[in-house]
Amino acid sequence: MPSLKNLRVRINSVKATQKITKAMKMVAASRLRRAQEQAMAARPYATRMEAMLGSLGASVKGMDGAPKLLVGTGNDRTHLLVVATGERGLCGAFNSSIIRAARRRIGELEAAGKTVKIVTVGKKGRDSLRRDQKDKLLEHFDLSTVRRLAFANAKPIADKITELFEQGAFDVCTLLFSTFRSVIKQEVTPQQLVPANIPEAAESKDQGLKAIYDFEPEEAEILAELLPRNLAVQVFRALLENMASEQGARMSAMDSATRNAGEMINKLSLVYNRTRQATITKELIEIVSGAEAL
Repeated sequence: MPSLKNLRVRINSVKATQKITKAMKMVAASRLRRAQEQAMAARPYATRMEAMLGSLGASVKGMDGAPKLLVGTGNDRTHLLVVATGERGLCGAFNSSIIRAARRRIGELEAAGKTVKIVTVGKKGRDSLRRDQKDKLLEHFDLSTVRRLAFANAKPIADKITELFEQGAFDVCTLLFSTFRSVIKQEVTPQQLVPANIPEAAESKDQGLKAIYDFEPEEAEILAELLPRNLAVQVFRALLENMASEQGARMSAMDSATRNAGEMINKLSLVYNRTRQATITKELIEIVSGAEAL
């Protein structure tokens, strides 16, 4: 049985940990509100951008000279996975869920005879994947110093994807990130970036609108400007979703840790009081026994 001093030290240690987890929960709750507002504000813009691409892309998809970012290379031998995770831990299963999905995707592609290359965004994804996928890593983007995400943080990532595609480094690019649903639910989402994934609904809707709109300049010229920007918009949206998901997961994890610490403190306090009572009783028995012996 541990001594009273050891129990006091342990109780104080758990109380200190509980203060830290409680403070982290409050900080995460504060950041979550701002991150959630940003993510929600970005969703309509990204959706409308995809709808516009659908309207433009449906009319040029089958034409010669259509933008490669729209139609692809015609092959799917080489896949680029952009794995977006967090820069820090202590956020439950947020990072591990994305990494697990990335490893599962890599396994499926390699089983199908495809070549896989990886670009990581976030230190946690890089540190984990380079243990067993080091030969596939092409580039890493560090956002640890970024306090508030902006479009300027997403553009270098999109530019790198475009540069690699123009160099012929890959045929298909998929972005893996976590979509924010609620504080207790974040959903790992794969999104195809190259070739651009045009929703079917946008294509079918566009069939009835083709005769209404005239584009100046031509659709192909507009798409040449719009597609790289859409790439950056979709990456920016994914980073915002990731940020909100990370803060939601951290808030939930720290709340659970705080409650667990409280339960541990109660159990340790009960053991401490029982041990103290047993010690006092033992001392009283020794005093009484000594008095009777005299």
